[in-house]
Amino acid sequence: MAASRAVIRRALLYVPGSSQKMLEKSRGLTVDCVAYDLEDSVTAGRKPEARSNIRQFLEQPRSAGVRENAVRINAVQTGLALDDLTEVLKAPNVDTIVVPKVNSPSDLHFVSDVIRHTLPPRHAEGSDNFGARPLKILALVESAKAVMDLSSICKASPYLSGLIFAAEDFALDLSLTRTPSLMEFLFARSAIATACRAHNLPSTIDLVCTSYKGTEGQQRLEEECLGGKGLGFNGKQCIHPSQVEVVQKTFAPREKELEWAVRITVADRKADQQGRGAWTLDGQMIDVPVVGKAKSIVGKAEACGLDVASVQKQWQHQEPE
Repeated sequence: MAASRAVIRRALLYVPGSSQKMLEKSRGLTVDCVAYDLEDSVTAGRKPEARSNIRQFLEQPRSAGVRENAVRINAVQTGLALDDLTEVLKAPNVDTIVVPKVNSPSDLHFVSDVIRHTLPPRHAEGSDNFGARPLKILALVESAKAVMDLSSICKASPYLSGLIFAAEDFALDLSLTRTPSLMEFLFARSAIATACRAHNLPSTIDLVCTSYKGTEGQQRLEEECLGGKGLGFNGKQCIHPSQVEVVQKTFAPREKELEWAVRITVADRKADQQGRGAWTLDGQMIDVPVVGKAKSIVGKAEACGLDVASVQKQWQHQEPE
């Protein structure tokens, strides 16, 4: 499995590979991950063109505001995945391959074998420096079969870096109707988030919000983000650039959350010096699991680019109670 390093994918934005205009517009975005798409947003007749577009685009200098360049290929069972990989893996700035409709470990075995064979210098054992960084894989979970085989899927590739929940295809598979409450997806979403954590995969990326226009759409988007965050997801798929800001803000630590975490970590250092294993803050017992959560929040805030240092300075005199 992929190492659980500081991977931040709060927003994963799909950009169709068949649109030169949208590819160029993505250069100006500030977003954790852009997934240049060869699958759903590209018609069958334009697949070759889209492959070439993405390869040429990712041969150019990296965009300063985009942390990660991903490519969503076509599903292995379509017979198009090999052509997709053969073309896009020629580009030096591909970081991640998004694999749709992963129903079994064999789908990830296939993709892993292709990228290992195509780019051996980046996938030799122990290659982990900037110039030889292995590609990562994100797997889309879209069916009942996949949900029931999550453990095997999570162990299928050393390059697997997370799971993505595809609600619309999952609803189609189970003949479900999507409702605003999203309760029909509760089991699947909980299973995906739990499986990622159990297998130490950094990313759990939630379903697409189909609402994005106007105040009501943005409010709906934020509600979905908070719901996903509450289930254990740490990112969300986006289908429009206007969704990115809300998603990335919601999946980053909030101001009060960061303040709480900094107070805990500052006081914990002092408690440790005093030889105190458990102590209180604001009348609440603080022990090892709570301190671990606080440290995780501080680390994520730093990775998200928040001004952690100023908060630490503000609370430098915090004492354990």
